[in-house]
Amino acid sequence: MAILWINLVVVYIFSLFSRYLVKHRTIYAGSGIPMFEKPNKIMVAFVIAVLVLVSGLRNNIGDTYTYIDIYKNTTFTWSYIVSKKDMGFGIFQMILKKFTEDPQMLIFICALITNLLIVLVLYKYTRLFELSIYVYITSGMYVVSMNGIRQYLAAAIIFAATKYIMDGNWKKYTLVILFASLFHGTALILIPMYFIVRRKAWTTTTFLILSFAVLFAMGYSQLSGLFFSAIEDTQYAEYSKFSEGGANIIRVFIYIIPIALSYLGREKLRELFPNSDYIVNMTILGAVFMVISTQNWIFARFSIYFGLYNLIIISWIVQLFVRREQKLIYYSILVFYFLYCFYEQVISLGILYRSNFIQL
Repeated sequence: MAILWINLVVVYIFSLFSRYLVKHRTIYAGSGIPMFEKPNKIMVAFVIAVLVLVSGLRNNIGDTYTYIDIYKNTTFTWSYIVSKKDMGFGIFQMILKKFTEDPQMLIFICALITNLLIVLVLYKYTRLFELSIYVYITSGMYVVSMNGIRQYLAAAIIFAATKYIMDGNWKKYTLVILFASLFHGTALILIPMYFIVRRKAWTTTTFLILSFAVLFAMGYSQLSGLFFSAIEDTQYAEYSKFSEGGANIIRVFIYIIPIALSYLGREKLRELFPNSDYIVNMTILGAVFMVISTQNWIFARFSIYFGLYNLIIISWIVQLFVRREQKLIYYSILVFYFLYCFYEQVISLGILYRSNFIQL
């Protein structure tokens, strides 16, 4: 765990310097998106390098060992790939294995693609870059990316298509989703979601969606049967077999608090970030799955696709407060998420980091 704490400190320092080494001023592009003088590229490169090295050189956490074992002991023929779901990941492994038998390269390349895409999107759309990076780690997303490797890889690919949501280009966005679904089929859920998020936030539709989530959670035992019956002939059918309890309620609150603050400052947020409604809507959809996940944790896996947008929103929240309160809010976020990180990763999960390359 010491490696992960050092990673947090080093990455935060690099990301903080990336912002302070430039002079910020707001420039509005023709699309209405506020464009800032971007964080220092060299410091951002260091952030990416550290995140990738720590993640890519691990040999444990979650199902990492399973991926290593499969890669090491499987001959990736076309018949094998076709017999399995998510053919894109199988093809990727087949190609990679032509160059190397070392499973560490699989872990490293997945970590590289995932973290590179996520950080580049944050670089483009966040207001306080270091805050987004800090929350990416302390909220648990970074560790989860080491567990659900295929799904986080798909989520990062879709996250990189945020520009197409902003521009309203559903054709290109759909093509990206179809590509991402080759690595994890659940990505297809984002296709209909595009048409939900491309509207103003906090309308009647928003509250109807949130109300549905609460009602579904309250009546889960009755409604879940209908839901799983509807998907019994799809690749999602296997989720009906999971019965390991619900997600931690603290995790749900951690997810919802930034959304609640964005609601309270919604008018100022629109003024500072005109296209923020689309990002807010994505986080709201994630909140729906998080609320439902209190009854069955497997629904939290769907929120992976939406949680990354929370990182963008939280970087703007500080700016929604009056200037004399901004430092208090900023430091409160640092402390609050640090305590959550300690609770989840040390007390609750007892995460241990192991690597054949990074040792203390």
